[in-house]
Amino acid sequence: QVQLVESGGGLVQTGGSLRLSCAASGLIFSINSMAWYRQAPGKQRELVASITSGGSTDYVDSVKGRFTISRGSAKNTVTLQMNSLKPEDTAVYYCNAGTWSSNYWGQGTQVTVSS
Repeated sequence: QVQLVESGGGLVQTGGSLRLSCAASGLIFSINSMAWYRQAPGKQRELVASITSGGSTDYVDSVKGRFTISRGSAKNTVTLQMNSLKPEDTAVYYCNAGTWSSNYWGQGTQVTVSS
């Protein structure tokens, strides 16, 4: 089992920045990749950014150049630095950890970008 706890959401104006953090506990040695997803009201959950255990990253086109995902040296934390935020970035952001057999989710943190 892996437990994930997110922090760092909040309210910010257009063009501002926020930094989301996610701390994993439990069987962290089993984690292959970590990612951030988001879900806006009335929309499906979408993958925002991911990072593998080897450090390879991937981003949805809408956040490329604005968001940066990174993992801590202990590999049990993942952060999402979000710059130049737009109202369309407003959503609940979820941390995800993938192992060979399971996917684990955090409880979600609200990000609201005002225009």
